[in-house]
Amino acid sequence: MGFETIEYSVAEEGIGVLALNRPRKYNLVNHQMMEELEEFWKERLYDLDTHVIIMKGNGDRGFCAGLDMKEMMKKAPEMNVDEFYRFQMRLARLTLAMRKAPQPIVCAIHGAAVGLGFSFALASDVRAIADDVRFSAAYINIGLGGADMACSYFLPRMIGAGRAYEFMLTGNFISAQDAMELGLVSRLVSREELMDIALELARTMNSKNPMGLRLTKEAINMNIDAGGLEQALNMEDRNQTLLVARSMLQGGLGRKSF
Repeated sequence: MGFETIEYSVAEEGIGVLALNRPRKYNLVNHQMMEELEEFWKERLYDLDTHVIIMKGNGDRGFCAGLDMKEMMKKAPEMNVDEFYRFQMRLARLTLAMRKAPQPIVCAIHGAAVGLGFSFALASDVRAIADDVRFSAAYINIGLGGADMACSYFLPRMIGAGRAYEFMLTGNFISAQDAMELGLVSRLVSREELMDIALELARTMNSKNPMGLRLTKEAINMNIDAGGLEQALNMEDRNQTLLVARSMLQGGLGRKSF
């Protein structure tokens, strides 16, 4: 499928780069981008050639400033309640699609990451940010609830309930330094170094057993909501046994097996 509002390229074998591509519009998510992202993440589900994905925003204005409210204000009056609910579900499930994608996602973030853009960052596996980043759960600032687009699921688990509730209830910005201190991000660098550090992280992951990467992400997804220690251990034990058996069949433990 040819994309217009997103771009996809292969940085090197095993590493794909997804770019939000509405730079003049702060990479705002419009209806077309929603549809293209749905298609993109669906294609990744069975993509064995891509082991890691870097996600970024094109242009200098920022990673993603959320939903295209100008378009939304035109479309919303034409929707009934059922149609709006369907639209809300499709938008929100972009974050679920990111978690279901078997490839680890390294998010390279600069400038504004607001609303849905913030949720894209949260739904990624690893976040590297430039020093000009500003995060905001901005949903509450436009007259809606502060719990939206999976923010109420991800944020408390990442930084703890106390600060997460503050940011969701106030819509206040999180600076790059605060994000680093809260443990929300893994790397804080200059804007010029951002893609270099994202590629470094992706290359490190890409050097590992690709099935090991997939099963690690699967275990993270399952165990974040595990009922207890025993359930988490069962998932880990199953995965490790599967990987040992796979390695033995493909030439011995300790090798990167494709």
